Amino acid sequence: MDTPPQTHDPSPHDDVRMRGFAARSTVDDAVRWVDEHTCPLPPAKEPITTAHRRVLAENVVSAINVPAFVRSAMDGYALRAAESSGAGMYNPLTFAVVGQSLPGRACGRTVGAGEAVRIMTGAPLPLGADAVVPVEVAQESEGRVAITDTVAVGKHVGSIGEDIAAGTTVLQAGRRLRPQDVAVLASLGIAEAPVVGQPRVRIIVTGNELVQPGEQRGEHQIFEANSHLLRGLIPRDGGIVATVEHVPDDRDAIRAALIAPGADVVLVSGGSSVGAEDHAPSLVAEVGQLAIHGIAMRPSSPTGIGRIGETLVFLLPGNPVSCLCGYDFFAGRAIRLLCGRSPDWPYRHSTEPLARKIVSAIGRVDYCRIRRDLAGIVPLAISGASILSSTTRADGFVILRAESEGHAPGGTVTVHWYDD
Repeated sequence: MDTPPQTHDPSPHDDVRMRGFAARSTVDDAVRWVDEHTCPLPPAKEPITTAHRRVLAENVVSAINVPAFVRSAMDGYALRAAESSGAGMYNPLTFAVVGQSLPGRACGRTVGAGEAVRIMTGAPLPLGADAVVPVEVAQESEGRVAITDTVAVGKHVGSIGEDIAAGTTVLQAGRRLRPQDVAVLASLGIAEAPVVGQPRVRIIVTGNELVQPGEQRGEHQIFEANSHLLRGLIPRDGGIVATVEHVPDDRDAIRAALIAPGADVVLVSGGSSVGAEDHAPSLVAEVGQLAIHGIAMRPSSPTGIGRIGETLVFLLPGNPVSCLCGYDFFAGRAIRLLCGRSPDWPYRHSTEPLARKIVSAIGRVDYCRIRRDLAGIVPLAISGASILSSTTRADGFVILRAESEGHAPGGTVTVHWYDD
């Protein structure tokens, strides 16, 4: 367990600019608040063409049998199974070919004694026939077919409801739709899937020092990267990037972006700490609820969490590694919960041997970037929140809990891998 959280109940009058945090919440406190204030969005009907990876909001019960008719499972000849008895290589039996059954086009002829119908895979089995002789053991010539193998009743025949019987619960609520699941919906004739709604996310980027890639950069300006980071993370977690707004360090501009309608989640990049122009925290407290501000973790300590009306708001630090860390710990979790997914980390993880020690401090959670070499896992950095390239040099990360002073070499750690 984390160390007990210090009391921190921000009010609309809290302002930590140029004063620092009087207290910090624990990571567990922040995660608990997110979980308690986030539930799946109302269900929506989504065309199956765009329903992949969405979460079902209700059970899907088949209204039809699949297949809905008796059909051939092989290319060959449909006949009466009893009449194939005794057929072999040295005793071929012959039948009159009286018609042909194709997929989507029945023969229209009842098979009688000594008769067969040429049939293709998926074609309806003609009346009177109860088995199919594969083409590999049949030879047709001059209107007759000779067979050299016996077949039992029902051999190479697909029965009604063999795949899915009417009334069967095919997919259950809470399932994240895989490609094969969507294909099953299509096979049932379902054009729209009942899925959990998809959260719309607004990205607000603050900072007078920022310019966009491709624009002219001033001497003391930097290219803005966080919105491009978040644009990739949000769809991964099931959200939709509704808008990306770049606003100056101006209270009125930030306020307008915060309270504008149309978003389930607002992510503010920058302006979340204790600097003179960090306006976002006090604005959220004024127009809504700032539940968490300042978290005992490294990096991303200045992260803030709250809501304006029903919209969840996450204040992410401007330093890019802090932005990534704060998003993954809290905002990404909320987005996954909103669209009905598991809140767990979306990264593949494994237990690996540690080659070099990782040092941490009791009382905070550390997000340690690591790389893997021949000796095992090596820490890359647990500081340097502005060093974005550390995440590209890293293979993944290790989370050190608040009660941990680190890990000694020779032990094992749980690694979350950046790559799939």
